Amino acid sequence: MLVERSAAAPVWAAHADAWQAEGRIRTPYGGGAEELPGVRLMASGLPYAQWNAGDVTDPELVDLDAVRAWYAARAVPWGLRVPPDVDWPHGRLALRKRCMGLRADAFIPMPCPPSVTIRPAVPGELELLARIDATAFGDPIEPNLGWVAPQLGAEGFRHVLALLDGEPVGVATGIRTRGVGGESVGVFGVGVLPEARRRGIGAALTSSLVSWGFDGGAALAHLNPETDAAARLYARLGFTEVTGLDIYVDMVDGGLR
Repeated sequence: MLVERSAAAPVWAAHADAWQAEGRIRTPYGGGAEELPGVRLMASGLPYAQWNAGDVTDPELVDLDAVRAWYAARAVPWGLRVPPDVDWPHGRLALRKRCMGLRADAFIPMPCPPSVTIRPAVPGELELLARIDATAFGDPIEPNLGWVAPQLGAEGFRHVLALLDGEPVGVATGIRTRGVGGESVGVFGVGVLPEARRRGIGAALTSSLVSWGFDGGAALAHLNPETDAAARLYARLGFTEVTGLDIYVDMVDGGLR
């Protein structure tokens, strides 16, 4: 596990950097970011556990009462990401979040497929971005509106749209950070409408954001594949899968619920 951890640790750190960047831009909306002993916290201010989370860096130092109090002050559900080699007896293990990383010298850029263009989104396209994202992932649009709105125009954030024959069919979000994980770029929410899939659009969206990150000085790109098919797609760009993070929830009342 030591070898696996050495490969995964930079990706975990960069992932935590990106989530804390999310928290900071949401401070005016009830979110925030905080460093407590042994854990890095972020909150979106939205009432969804997947958008309020912390990263455990040293389980021996974590004061769960302090973590609970921080999230209670924001009145949001929350969870923690924990390295899988850590003995974590609190709450309930919900899932393992897969992680992939890519160093700049291993990047294999992907061209746009025929009839496809990729361009940055603009603030006036909030509803368009949220609608495509919701449709691509089978989610309701209202939560997506609340998630995307603070990102648009925020420093270090970039949304891109894929257009097929001029019609918007895909979205993705990039986050550039400079923190514990060094200079990094995270790629999130790569979504393509069902009727436009299997054309290489997801790879082109990802490639566009990775290029943006590396051109801006990032040394590492990172993302989280949700399926084996997604992992194979990202591997074509040079990404390598590393050990993922365990997600724990229900850590209230001493972890008994």
